[in-house]
Amino acid sequence: MKVEERLLKYVSYWTTSDESCSDIPSSEREFTLAKALKQELETLGLTNILLTDHCYVYAKLPATPGMENCKSIGFIAHMDTAPDFSGKDVRPQIIPDYDGGDILLKGSQDVLKVSDFPSLASLKGRTLITTDGTTLLGADDKAGVAEIMTAVEELIAEGTPHGELWIGFTPDEEVGAGANLFDLAIFQADYAYTVDGDYEGEVAYENFNAASAIFHIKGVNVHPGEAKDIMVNAALVGCEIVSRLPEAETPAHTSGREGFYHLTDMSGDVASATLSFIIRDHDKTTFKKRLQNLRDLAQSMNQKYGPETVTLDIEHSYENMLSVIEDKMEIVDLAKQAIASEGLTPLSRPIRGGTDGARLSFMGLPCPNLGTGGYGFHGPYEHISVEGMQTAVRILKNIATHPIRK
Repeated sequence: MKVEERLLKYVSYWTTSDESCSDIPSSEREFTLAKALKQELETLGLTNILLTDHCYVYAKLPATPGMENCKSIGFIAHMDTAPDFSGKDVRPQIIPDYDGGDILLKGSQDVLKVSDFPSLASLKGRTLITTDGTTLLGADDKAGVAEIMTAVEELIAEGTPHGELWIGFTPDEEVGAGANLFDLAIFQADYAYTVDGDYEGEVAYENFNAASAIFHIKGVNVHPGEAKDIMVNAALVGCEIVSRLPEAETPAHTSGREGFYHLTDMSGDVASATLSFIIRDHDKTTFKKRLQNLRDLAQSMNQKYGPETVTLDIEHSYENMLSVIEDKMEIVDLAKQAIASEGLTPLSRPIRGGTDGARLSFMGLPCPNLGTGGYGFHGPYEHISVEGMQTAVRILKNIATHPIRK
């Protein structure tokens, strides 16, 4: 099966994860794709195939004769799609020989604009797959799943010598839980790669340090006609907290290695209010300073409005995997060589987000991230080229056929 055929098949499964549920998987519908992948792996003849009760899929492709003394390689992708936008009833548009211009998304009559996505210009002449504007596409990360499956199928069919490969497909990556129950006792790779990036020549090994922060604000609600020097309006305290954070350090004003405070939810009234933030920074020292700034801000509000007016809960999400990967750069070099073999210039840039690989790296499995060839993830402007996916498949095969010796 061609890689684009696999993608179109996989996106037909509705696998949106549910951020309101703490179970794994967060939605039972994720099992529909997991079961299909298990069956496909069985048909391909892999071994050690397992679909767990928590919707993790594992499989092994044994090394070919003469390659047994190499370190085992893992390829990992996630099956869920982001809850940011609908992933149900996906109807892709296929555009052969893309002309490089704006694209009408026929389901919504919205337009995918080159001015908004300059990378489209580099895809001129390719076969493009987009959404119809009513859903996301799901190339994040079903393109990664399709590329891994296609690479495995082609390695088997071609009889190309390769090292031992472990395949892992996870649920709930988009709600931050993809690595929570990933079992390294089952998945016995020495190192691995998530296939969850964009540009097909990407190898990323640095990501944000991340935390969530929730301000709980308790007001004093009395009749407004008798409120002087008594009322504490929790909603206004919340507005004041937001106003005291630097506007320039929000997602809309940052890029590259710049971190941010991101207000994700705000609700409340006079009696009580809640502010939810996510905090991100690549630099660990700056990240810690951001968290301390929030603690200081909560303390300042309590000094102004009274003790226990504001309480702050901070929960750490994940860390920058650079501290793990920098001692194992041979796996990055292997990926760069695999990319260069396809005539591409390897691109390494800090991920402005997180991946399962970041968590797995701290669990003992070094795991950089590779590109899929997709762009515009998490919304109706998501798109990918067939040629980009085909290149990603070849890069995976290059890695598999040049394993690191023990």
